[in-house]
Amino acid sequence: MSRYVSTTVLRRLLFSLLLLGIASAHAAEPLGLQQAVDEALASNPGLAAINARAEALAAIPEQRGTLPDPRLSLNLQNVPLDTLSLTQEGMTQFQIGVSQVLPFPGKLALQEAAAQQLAEAASYDVEELRLALVRDVKIVWWNLFYLDRALDTVASNQTLLRQFVEVAQSKYQVGKGLQQDVLLAQLELSRLLDQKLSLEGMRRNEAIRLNALLDRPAEGEVPLPQQVDEHAPSPRAERELAERAKMLRPRLVARERLLEAARLRVDLAEKDYYPDFRLGAVWGVRGGENPDGSDRADFGSLQFSMNLPIYSGSRQDRALDQRNSERLREQFTLHQQQLQVAAEIGRALSDYRRSAEQAVLFKSGIIPQASQTVASMLAGYQVNKVDFLNLVRSQITLYNYETQYWKALSESRQALARLVSAVGEEDIYEK
Repeated sequence: MSRYVSTTVLRRLLFSLLLLGIASAHAAEPLGLQQAVDEALASNPGLAAINARAEALAAIPEQRGTLPDPRLSLNLQNVPLDTLSLTQEGMTQFQIGVSQVLPFPGKLALQEAAAQQLAEAASYDVEELRLALVRDVKIVWWNLFYLDRALDTVASNQTLLRQFVEVAQSKYQVGKGLQQDVLLAQLELSRLLDQKLSLEGMRRNEAIRLNALLDRPAEGEVPLPQQVDEHAPSPRAERELAERAKMLRPRLVARERLLEAARLRVDLAEKDYYPDFRLGAVWGVRGGENPDGSDRADFGSLQFSMNLPIYSGSRQDRALDQRNSERLREQFTLHQQQLQVAAEIGRALSDYRRSAEQAVLFKSGIIPQASQTVASMLAGYQVNKVDFLNLVRSQITLYNYETQYWKALSESRQALARLVSAVGEEDIYEK
């Protein structure tokens, strides 16, 4: 019986360990760049909030283009106050009336068109925030990728320096080395540990930023893939990208919609010089009898009224001046933002070219040469032909070059993310 219990317990333990391993493997699944972008677009609360605002504004145009509600009136007319009789006087009547305001032709269409432009501008604001969210996710993701590679480089260099310590200690023990070599290597190990702690702190901060963008718990782990495509694509010419941004960048398209709305409000202000109308119909019900004994006939009335815009000097003129000023403001704002977007494109493109060229230089030239130098110095040190300090310095230099390569690669991809956001589309590369 005890053997059976032991077997059962062992099976349960193995099964629990298996489940734990599966859960750990799932939790440690690397978060790819596109996966991070998709998750942010699906769950970011800021994007959901501005999308709800755009949906609310989309419901306004139809309201602004609809006639005002008609008015129902109920009246008692010509009631004698001495008797309060409804049949004593022939002019006493109970009236039921309906009236409708009719704005001057063209006003409702202009109101609806202006509201439609504002709603479309709000929808482009959603797209602008979507671009900004994707840009921010990519920038933080590439920061994390760089920090992971920097930590890997630190770990690799710690291993090599420990080997240097072993070599220095071996030579010191047989009287062919110096104690200061051992101390120097240990000092560099301590410095690498300090750099590791700094990099780990930076990574925790970046992971918190990415979790916030993805609407995840702040303390959640964010493992990334170990490898990425290191090929540097070729963006289109700056002038071409700037021209495409004028047509595609949601921020600029939204400003164009706001400018068009301002133009429509100017037209509407000009329409305010013309009157609005009110049409009505009234049915008057009379009680009692005529002198000849017949029932009194009911009355019917038609009504027509209009407002008289006679104070145009202090009202309509001032309103038109206001709308013209708003139109000019929107026009200048659009031009200013076009310049800003062109500057964003120029800076992002310049940053990309610089960092991409640096990455290629480190990858194909500097790092291979520095690696050969370290290997040569290590071989020379083992036969007492190279000073230990120069060996350590060469290894530190190689570490710095490797770290700078990953930083340049990360910065080039971040610049591409900013360039895509500035242009307003993913298709920014040469065919």
